[in-house]
Amino acid sequence: MNHEHAISHVLPNSSLSGMKVLIRGAGEMASGVAYRLAHSGFRVLMTEISTPLAVRRAVCFCEAVYDGSKIVEGRTARLIEHPDEAEALWARSELPVLIDPHMTCRGGLRPMVIVDALLAKRNTGLNKGMAPLTIGLGPGFHAPDEVDLAIETNRGHNLGRLISLGSPEPNTGVPGNIAGYTSKRVLRSPADGVFETDLALGGRVSAGQVVARVNGQAIEAKVAGILRGLLRPGAVVSKGTKAGDVDPRGQIEYLHTISEKARAVGGSVLEGILAAFNR
Repeated sequence: MNHEHAISHVLPNSSLSGMKVLIRGAGEMASGVAYRLAHSGFRVLMTEISTPLAVRRAVCFCEAVYDGSKIVEGRTARLIEHPDEAEALWARSELPVLIDPHMTCRGGLRPMVIVDALLAKRNTGLNKGMAPLTIGLGPGFHAPDEVDLAIETNRGHNLGRLISLGSPEPNTGVPGNIAGYTSKRVLRSPADGVFETDLALGGRVSAGQVVARVNGQAIEAKVAGILRGLLRPGAVVSKGTKAGDVDPRGQIEYLHTISEKARAVGGSVLEGILAAFNR
């Protein structure tokens, strides 16, 4: 794969002031991207589905869909009903979140950049004709025929690398290593049904402890640590759905801060935008 990332068809010297960026998704990775772009002065709008399933809810702007607003590291996102409401939020340095899974708002919004941050492991509809610069995060995107840039999201040596010719690494199915644990730290639904739990984010659990139930079947923690991630009670899930995340490091401050992975990917999106327009 080619890691050069100059985008030939984007006009040089385009103004970055007030540039609009549409991010598809408002989950953990998308929120890390949105945070870094908003902090850098871009006008960011995030689109979501009506019932997002976020595990690391403390750092996901999609929680605004349920609560009306969500603050992550001091930056506020608010749910809006129409794209026209975005301007008022941008004026207050806030992030608008719009329920619009198919990005129908892009016609009126006219974003210069679209970032697909769903991490669906496949391209679910992004193409280069949608904006002057299109960026796909993770497996399933091929540059330059589908998108202008793809970004590696797999932890390791190539995390955050910009790809202008080729695709990110295929999905391994193995969670990232944290304190020596990979799959054991992730909680998954044992069945189809409704997710039920009496525990809260940030709670400490021990190995073997029942954390939640789905359709009467228990979900047990396999390692001791802090519940860094946990689905909302009442969420409808399928068998195998990621339902929680136990952080064996035991650092409660990690609960409310953007992860190193999301921050790195956000920085790479920022690099891709600057490389395309700041020429």
